[in-house]
Amino acid sequence: MGTGQSVIHSDPEILGGTPVFIGTRVPAQALIDYLEAGHPLDEFLDDFPSVTREQAVAALEEAKQILVSGARAAG
Repeated sequence: MGTGQSVIHSDPEILGGTPVFIGTRVPAQALIDYLEAGHPLDEFLDDFPSVTREQAVAALEEAKQILVSGARAAG
């Protein structure tokens, strides 16, 4: 997914605008919740087979970039 485009989007017609992985109805928050609870990425992928490993990793990379750029702006 190295296209520079987000793998997450929000559409009012899909889960009321909740951010989801593109092409799925899987909320991005589900990935964060799994990892926060200590579950491995593979468990998330097993439970949500419509999300690819590439999408999950790209979403985490995107979140990292947002956090890092936000921290730099605040500092």
